[in-house]
Amino acid sequence: MIDTWPLLKNTSFPSVSRQAVEILQVNLGYRCNQSCLHCHVAAGPTRKEIMTRENIEYLMKILEQPTIHTLDLTGGAPEMNPLFKELVLEARKFDVTIIDRCNLTILLEPGFEDMARFLADNEVQIVASLPCYLEGNVDGQRGKGVYQKSIDALKILNRLGYGQKGSKLTITLVYNPTGPYLPPPQEGLQNDYKRFLNEEFDICFNQLFTITNMPIARFGSTLVSKGGFETYMNLLKDSFSASNLAGLMCKNQLSVDWQGYVYDCDFNQMLNMNIGNPQTRDPLHIRDVLDHDLLNIPIRIADHCYGCTAGQGSSCGGALA
Repeated sequence: MIDTWPLLKNTSFPSVSRQAVEILQVNLGYRCNQSCLHCHVAAGPTRKEIMTRENIEYLMKILEQPTIHTLDLTGGAPEMNPLFKELVLEARKFDVTIIDRCNLTILLEPGFEDMARFLADNEVQIVASLPCYLEGNVDGQRGKGVYQKSIDALKILNRLGYGQKGSKLTITLVYNPTGPYLPPPQEGLQNDYKRFLNEEFDICFNQLFTITNMPIARFGSTLVSKGGFETYMNLLKDSFSASNLAGLMCKNQLSVDWQGYVYDCDFNQMLNMNIGNPQTRDPLHIRDVLDHDLLNIPIRIADHCYGCTAGQGSSCGGALA
């Protein structure tokens, strides 16, 4: 895989500063039952990186902080961390919303058949990747058979109450472009998803997030190998909208990797752009976060940041505009 960092590090992106931490996004490991072309984590079945119990215990201390309202669990497939259920049960003791970033197919894997019921019983909100509502596009990006498995998983979640009117159980689908272009308008695409999935499969969901592909990891490497990296970066820069700066997720989010080191966002994590310890400048670890005031410190930026400000904007919570 080609490293795109040398092509990103010199940047003219505007400076941005941190605000109070409201969202704790935790990468529980890079192990996944899929190996998707767009994956900015380069996750897969053979990855060994998994968060340990020690680091999970440090997370609990962070959740005690009054400004934090959301625990956002990601991976890989976060459910493949052996401590996933234990973490969810412990986090429920705090007044936070718990999000599971689920690839859907994991719910059908051997050994995970009870996971959907567990998520429902513990009122975990699901953000599920479904990069298109058409089978050919999904299987082309994620592998043959993934679309049908995703549909089967969505039906299971619907039966458990996810996405149903009046239910506390919310499920959000996530769209990623299948090529080097920006997502279409989020609201219109959401309507298309809802209409198609309802008419074809009687599936319902709450909302759709559109997320721009970042020029890093597998997607960035593919762009370089096909000679399209510069063209895609020009698209992101030419589509820059200053109005998106106010809503950037890196301002109020703390991203934690499987080893416990912290970053401004998940994308910086994949580029090893750590938040530095204000005293030593060494990479800051979750165990030391409460010893330092991160308010108003500069966010680490590079050219990939244009992915979050292009067009309607992009974040782990969908479009910004």
